[in-house]
Amino acid sequence: MDAWRTARPEEIVLSRDVGRSPPPHLTENWIGAAFTEGAARTAAQEEALRISDELVDEVLRSEVIVIATPMYNYGMPSHLKAWIDQVIRINRTLTFDLARGEQPIEPVQSGKRLVLLTSSGEGCFGPGEANAERNHLDTHIAHALALAGVSETHRVRIEFQEFGDDRHKASVAAAYSTARELARRLAKATSAASTLSAGRFPHRELATQTKHCVDGSDLGQTQSVPHETPRP
Repeated sequence: MDAWRTARPEEIVLSRDVGRSPPPHLTENWIGAAFTEGAARTAAQEEALRISDELVDEVLRSEVIVIATPMYNYGMPSHLKAWIDQVIRINRTLTFDLARGEQPIEPVQSGKRLVLLTSSGEGCFGPGEANAERNHLDTHIAHALALAGVSETHRVRIEFQEFGDDRHKASVAAAYSTARELARRLAKATSAASTLSAGRFPHRELATQTKHCVDGSDLGQTQSVPHETPRP
């Protein structure tokens, strides 16, 4: 975040801690409300979606989403899964049309960048590595958030925490170095994208560009930065 703030000092970073303040998991009432057209919803259904609406609005305003999370049993913590379930919403972040055939779902937005900062007790979870098939963390998050408009994913890993050996130390050093460089590079790319993308999104309003950072650990958090946002 220091590297991002140095490159983009004018922007606001929104933090949301989903570990200390976890969003609720989905319920049957929530699903019924989400699949009911807005004008037909009852007051109880509107209340069931209140937190989701707030979270979705944050994501729709975001161009960069940063998620920091540990790997739990080769997947994500339940608090982070709850956040993802709250922000992937039909007619808000995605549309569903059977006329599209085998892939009826399309995101409302596109072009968002996702940065995944992950940690794990074991290692070798990268593509082609020994534990790649056990990595249900990166792939799950990236595929799910594609439905919220993520088109580009960057991964930074800290591994071998349970071993505490030289591999872990090297992993930490590499992660910090990579994260700083990535922040500087994305800060420049996001500035350029904000300037050049008006033609791609005819319905735009000047809003706060959001860099959204979610930490799915026990100390989970989310953050955001200011931008010109496509309206759904």
